[in-house]
Amino acid sequence: MTTTDPDQLTVVADAETPVFALHRGGKIETVARKPLRDRADLSLAYTPGVAEVCLAIAAEPDLLDVYTGRGNTVAVVSDGTAVLGLGDIGPGGAMPVMEGKAMLFKHFGGVNAVPICLDTTDPDEIVDTVARLAPTFGGINLEDISAPRCFEIEARLRERLDLPVFHDDQHGTAVVVLAAMRNAAKVTQRDLQGLKVVVAGAGAAGVAIAGILRGAGIADIVVCDSRGILVPGRANLNGYKAELAEQTNPRRLSGELANAMAGADVYIGVSGGQVPEPVVASMAPGAFIFALANPTPEVHPELAARYAAVVGTGRSDFPNQINNVLAFPGIFRGALDVRATAITEGMKLAAAEAIAACVQNPTPDEVVPSVFDERVAPTVAAAVARAARAEGVARA
Repeated sequence: MTTTDPDQLTVVADAETPVFALHRGGKIETVARKPLRDRADLSLAYTPGVAEVCLAIAAEPDLLDVYTGRGNTVAVVSDGTAVLGLGDIGPGGAMPVMEGKAMLFKHFGGVNAVPICLDTTDPDEIVDTVARLAPTFGGINLEDISAPRCFEIEARLRERLDLPVFHDDQHGTAVVVLAAMRNAAKVTQRDLQGLKVVVAGAGAAGVAIAGILRGAGIADIVVCDSRGILVPGRANLNGYKAELAEQTNPRRLSGELANAMAGADVYIGVSGGQVPEPVVASMAPGAFIFALANPTPEVHPELAARYAAVVGTGRSDFPNQINNVLAFPGIFRGALDVRATAITEGMKLAAAEAIAACVQNPTPDEVVPSVFDERVAPTVAAAVARAARAEGVARA
């Protein structure tokens, strides 16, 4: 049997268990797209014929995405410092997750993806390494890089590269949360922009969620970290938290999470830990509770259901699974289809609207579509492509 030591995060592999059997030999492989049946095929696929294609690309670089697989290939890049809920387990430990991400890209979006786990945590080295690899890829998906370094790395790569760069832990989560909120507001006949929102967690996901909600017109957002509410002038605020405090919390609340939760319409948990029942009970009637920590939500769904009209988690065994796979395959599919130079805020908002639209008649138990709904990725891709063209970042 597999055994886990919670103090040291060590696991003993047992090849007979289903999870280890599935991972044996890895989850992805490289497959040739063209036949190689004889000398004629060989002469076209490789020397001498390939030289003509090489020279054409050298003369006209835009042909790279036409005559190679680059335009449909994404790098899934991690340094292994924030893997799932396991924390800093290093690049080797991160590899099964990155392979899994590549598998999801292909299955849901038809996008080829290559896992790249870097043996460095230095932002300068990560940025330089990814930038040097960029000619091989049509997009960069950053994954499981700890905050606050993830913000700097993404920002520098976006500035340096003319291709889509997307930190999924931030923006994928944020897109699906906004989609869920749109439909939850519809179910409860609430005004989305008038909601009072509490975001518990000021890491990668929390910062991005606050950002996309502001972009959707929601003004009353209060963000909390382990020390309490982010408010300007509070002690122990690093640079990005100080900026976030200035951008949110218009009522200038202070103190503990409980102060923010009293009368709140929405709780979004991306922090772990547990919220006491009296604090949950203090929320406004008809609240939304999206407790996304895995495997143990900050508010158990059964408890949340006593006080909330709509409940979501990150788990697959309860309704309303807030899962990034609803977002990233379609976002990259759409961006690659139009050869976008970036993934903009408008493209993310379009993705959220598209995901929400896949649920034609939302109910309290269905404010987001199933991750296996085959309409989702194409619908998101089309919306993202339209937004890219509208915002002037499409090249095709």
